[in-house]
Parts: sequence; C-alpha cells; structure tokens
Amino acid sequence: MTFGAVMFLVIVAFVVVFAIRGFKIIQQSETMVIERLGRYHRTLGSGINIIWPIFDKPRTIEWKYVKTDPSGRVIVRKETINRIDLRESVFDFPRQNVITRDNVAIEINALLYFQVTDAARAVYEIANLPDAIEKLTQTTLRNVIGELDLDHTLSSRDTINGKLRAILDEASDKWGVKINRVELQDIIPPDDIKAAMEKQMRAERDRRATILEAEGLKQSKILEAEGYRQADITKAEGARQAMVLRASGEAESRIKVAEAEAEALAKVTRIIRESGGNPTTYLIALKYIEALKEMTSGKDNKVVYMPYEATAMLGSVGSLKELFPRS
Repeated sequence: MTFGAVMFLVIVAFVVVFAIRGFKIIQQSETMVIERLGRYHRTLGSGINIIWPIFDKPRTIEWKYVKTDPSGRVIVRKETINRIDLRESVFDFPRQNVITRDNVAIEINALLYFQVTDAARAVYEIANLPDAIEKLTQTTLRNVIGELDLDHTLSSRDTINGKLRAILDEASDKWGVKINRVELQDIIPPDDIKAAMEKQMRAERDRRATILEAEGLKQSKILEAEGYRQADITKAEGARQAMVLRASGEAESRIKVAEAEAEALAKVTRIIRESGGNPTTYLIALKYIEALKEMTSGKDNKVVYMPYEATAMLGSVGSLKELFPRS
C-alpha cells in the first residue's frame, strides 16, 4: 500500500471520527454544556449541533435520583451525566425528624418540584445541584416548622408549602433553578401525641354533642313558652273581643230601652198635658210606687211609713185611670 493510500485512509478515519464525535443530537427539553479547552464555551439547544471533538468537550455533572417505592423504602440512584433535563423534576425526600415550637418531634415527608432554567449556572454555581436542593429543603423545613406549634403545623399545610416555596425559590435562583412547588406528603406525630389527639378529638365531639343537645332543649323550651304566650294572648284577645261585643250589645239594648222609655214618657206627658194634669207629679208618683215595691218585697216584717205628700200623689195617680182605660 502506497503512502498516498495510507494518508487517504487516515483522513477518512479522521473525518469519520469527527463526524461521530462532532455531531451532537440533543433531544427536546434537554441541553448540554460545552467547554472548550477547559472553559465554558456555549450551551447546546435541541436539534443537531456541531462541535470540535479535540477542543470541545461536554461537561459532566453528578446527578441524584430519589424515589420512594410503594413499600415506603427510599431508593437513591446516582449517575454521571452530560445532558441536563430541562423538564420539571420531582424529588421525593425521605422522612426526616422536625421539632415544632412546642417541642414535639414529628416526621415529615416532602415532595419538591423544580426545573432547571439556566444550565450553565446549574453546572458552575453549585457542585452538586440535587444534594444542594435536598439539604436546603431540609434545613428550610426545620426552620419553618420550628416557628409553628403542632396544631398549627397540622392545619396549615398550604401556608407551610407557600413559605417553603418562596424561601427555596429565592435561595436557588442563583443556581439557575426554579422551585415550582413544595408539598408535604405526611406529617406523623409520635404515638403518645396521636393518642392524646384522639382523646382530645373525642372530648371535643362529646362537648359539641352536649352543646347541641342543650341548644336543642333551650330552643324547645323557648318555642314551648312562645306557644303558651301566644295562646294566652289569643285567649285574652278573644275575651276582650267578647267583652267588647257584650258591652256593645248591652249599650245598644240600653239605648233601645231608653229610646222606648223616652218615647213612652213623651206620649204620657203629652196626654197628661192635654188632660190638664201635671206630668211631674205623675212621674214622682211612679218613682214612689217603685220604691214601695222594693221596700215590701223582703221576707222580714217591715213597718212602712209613708209621707203625707205621697198619699196625695197616689190619689192623683188614681185619677189617671180615667185617662188610660183598659182596652
């Protein structure tokens, strides 16, 4: 084989090696950091990219994947990668002990959703991004929970998640990472605290039941008293209406009687005057007769003294028989 043929084969081999190592196909939502002679050169986007194999080299980083299987066992897998995933990633942190402000040790299992926004800063600003995010989350979680009581911790998950997300997002911004969401999966207090909480819950339910029962009895008594009061009011209103109607009837009957007596007296007076008599003497005589009937109507023996003027009046009344003969 001649020297020219050897050189041709060498050139062909160099071109093949260059093509193999120089062409980089980056998948969608992935990126690669390229260093030229040990310094940062550029960040490759998705699609076909060409680099110089001798001078350019992808930067490798350590990455950790944390996962919890259905049995609760935490699986940690570490890899050396040169491609950075730009999609949202999730870290399932193992349970850790946290002490609340009222000195209760609880176990918390957290989920962290984050996304790499700047691959260069994620590579050069922090040595091991997953470990840094995990440790930052653990320390921040201890600080946040340490400011809360146990009851507040159990009832304020959304508040805790919001505080954690804001603190972690601000701290990890210089690493080129965006913290999208933090979720607390489990908050597990000690067994003695669980038993005390169950007793408190039962006592609270009994208290509410007692209050509701007392409230029902009170409402029943109120309604019963209201019913009695309304019945008395209705009864009194009926009695009042009856008395009003009775009084109205009596007044009307008295008016009728008075009108009849007035008409009768008017007729008698007219007749007496036409006959030449005195109507006043007649009326006084009638009153004497009525009084005499009342005086003699009793069972006891009585002595009746009749004045002289009364006998004269009675005589005048007797003379009226001639004016009103019997029919």
